[in-house]
Amino acid sequence: MAPAARKIIAKASAATLLSIAASLGLALTVVPWLGGVVDGNAWLMCILCPLFIAFPASAWQFRQTQRLSDARAEVERLHRQLVTVHGELAAAHATLLDKARHDGMTGLLNRESFLAALRQAMVAGEPGTLLLIDADHFKQINDSHGHPAGDAALRALALAITGAIGAGDLAGRLGGEEFGVLLDGMALAEAGPAAKRILEAVRRLRIDSPSGKAISLTASIGAAGLASGLTVAELVAEADEQLYRAKIRGRNRAVFALDMAAVA
Repeated sequence: MAPAARKIIAKASAATLLSIAASLGLALTVVPWLGGVVDGNAWLMCILCPLFIAFPASAWQFRQTQRLSDARAEVERLHRQLVTVHGELAAAHATLLDKARHDGMTGLLNRESFLAALRQAMVAGEPGTLLLIDADHFKQINDSHGHPAGDAALRALALAITGAIGAGDLAGRLGGEEFGVLLDGMALAEAGPAAKRILEAVRRLRIDSPSGKAISLTASIGAAGLASGLTVAELVAEADEQLYRAKIRGRNRAVFALDMAAVA
């Protein structure tokens, strides 16, 4: 017999015994007061009536109470399970959203997310500088050392960039070996030291190749300042023009808009 059933029988039995005791007590009190006599039939009725009425009634009542308690417990269990599942779904959604916003190779913002952040910064109207960073002669790494070495170089380049910028700045991979950095709150005229830190961090890189020979890297940077009236496309085009100027000037340098001196 299940523990719940034994508990119901025990409680119904206790209720029946109390009912019999109450019935006998009433008979012994009320019948003599009315002038009657409690005989054998009266004793029998005082026992049988509660036995056949109180026991099934109380057993049914206790059973219903138990079922209600079980149903309430099941509802609470399902609610806790629903809360857990909802939390897991929220975490999974956040993970998917994070993956959708970031580049799988480097962990930086992908092109769409970086440009969206850049657009938001331009709408806010705060000072800022866009740096377009391109690894120099990157095709030679893939051709000479293979794509795994090229992938390692991209990851190392991303780490070098993020390690050289501030906590409030943003970095993203725009495609291939091209990266973007948004120097938040930093006007174009103030961005030279940040560009220099990035160049120096890239120069210090040494990537292991399958042949055991260390691969070194340099980068070229084009910079343009956020300005009212510019669109994202125009800003990127301006920085890209400066990046082109850095390439034709010999690479391994940063060139700013407004004919600023190159940062080597």
